[in-house]
Amino acid sequence: MNQHSPRIDSAGAVSPPLPLPEGKRIAVIQACWHRDIVENARAAFMQEIRAHGIGATAIDHFEVPGSLEIPLQAKLLAKTGRYAAIVGIGLIVDGGIYRHDFVARTVLDGLMRVQLDTEVPVLSVVLTPHHFHEHADHREFFARHFRVKGAEAAEACAKTLVNRALLEDRMRGN
Repeated sequence: MNQHSPRIDSAGAVSPPLPLPEGKRIAVIQACWHRDIVENARAAFMQEIRAHGIGATAIDHFEVPGSLEIPLQAKLLAKTGRYAAIVGIGLIVDGGIYRHDFVARTVLDGLMRVQLDTEVPVLSVVLTPHHFHEHADHREFFARHFRVKGAEAAEACAKTLVNRALLEDRMRGN
């Protein structure tokens, strides 16, 4: 990498510009359930990723009905070859009919399988609280929590892209 390439400093911070390979984009897949809460993660991701030098025009947004649909959408997007990274965002709550922890595990296992099968990084902001109730205090708490997790996902995305660029650079002998 040249002297203008991004770096990860000793504190773990990524210095811009972020290495988005030529012609590649970032995909954000958002589940529609609890949109008012989940949207906070997408907004925070967008704000933080811009701080790393990637503008909104390099990011494609996709909505799916629920979190269970995120892994398939991620795989379809990864297979296009257009994306350097994919982020899945969703909230899985106990609706009283099924065990939400099983659904969460299924979604996360699917996302992991997509990234291992396609070698496209897939980051997760698919969260499942132990207890969620439809009242103002819980909704506001989780809205704040999703903002934090969205920003963390952007930082993880930045570090992942830097690490991948460094590895590819080393593989070329630079």
